[in-house]
Amino acid sequence: MLQRLLLTALAAAFVAGVGYAGETQSKIIIPVNKVSPTSGQAMFKSYCAPCHGVDGKGNGPAANALKPAPTDLTELRKQNRGRFPDSHIVAVLEFGTEVPAHGSNLMPVWGPILGKMDQANSQQKQLRISNLSRYLESIQAQ
Repeated sequence: MLQRLLLTALAAAFVAGVGYAGETQSKIIIPVNKVSPTSGQAMFKSYCAPCHGVDGKGNGPAANALKPAPTDLTELRKQNRGRFPDSHIVAVLEFGTEVPAHGSNLMPVWGPILGKMDQANSQQKQLRISNLSRYLESIQAQ
């Protein structure tokens, strides 16, 4: 369940479908292809980098259209007193977040799509979440 939660939340966080720029609403559509659930890095690059950047610092190509700006995912450990917030990451991946830039509690519109990718196999969803969380842990600033 932890892996499933992490994957869904992270995938949703990674790919921005809807953003708000200033007072006008603009749609950001970023094509995404299903990648293997075994590679957290590949999932991150495909699903999260458009908003959070390839380096995870919140500087992806869609970042300028989002208010507030995407989170710097390399600072999660530092922001949590030296401890990587794995249960929080899993929760965000599974249930989304209520950041206004995302338009709903699911990070951009890909959250439901990514969840449907492995609908028949909850183990793969859990694997996605787990591997994505581990990848995020590996990119934490020292």
